[in-house]
Amino acid sequence: MVSSSISNKRYTYIHESESEANREAIDIHHVIINGSRVTGYARLRWLATFLVALAIIMYFLLGKDNPVRTLSWSCLLSGFFVMIQTRKFVKKESVIIMPTFGIQLETQYLSGKTLSMFIPIGKILKPVLVECVTPVTCYWSLSLFLRGEEQLTLVFKELRPTLKMLVPIWKALCAVIGTDQSEMMTEEEHVVA
Repeated sequence: MVSSSISNKRYTYIHESESEANREAIDIHHVIINGSRVTGYARLRWLATFLVALAIIMYFLLGKDNPVRTLSWSCLLSGFFVMIQTRKFVKKESVIIMPTFGIQLETQYLSGKTLSMFIPIGKILKPVLVECVTPVTCYWSLSLFLRGEEQLTLVFKELRPTLKMLVPIWKALCAVIGTDQSEMMTEEEHVVA
């Protein structure tokens, strides 16, 4: 059952809940990439196929007479394939909150591969919203303080959803863990509302 949905040009946030009255129900939050990046993956596959065909044609036409062109094309293709293999194309990331057990973080890739990470409820100290500032950009991130860990654990490892999408997830995590939201809220709440 879809409880709420928020969308912008990059991401769509979907909140699914079993029932509002039951606090022990499973709470699922999805952040999905909108279609433009998905079609970008198809374009890259088409470009890779084109480059392979072009390299084969160049090899047979120019390869026997000019070894330098063969070397340059093979380097270009090798670099392109390394770029495609190292690039991660994410379809969606999900946070599944099971109040009595813990939290499951899932990342689903366009290739069909799904990575899951389970965090027991007793290991979570506090969820925090962090503003990340780089020389080029500024964005919000949802992180977890974990017992026995020195570094914060990112909830969304690949995607950067907006603050409006992160706040409902943060509130749900605070409600499950039992931290008081009112003392943790700052003036950023007024920006979201």
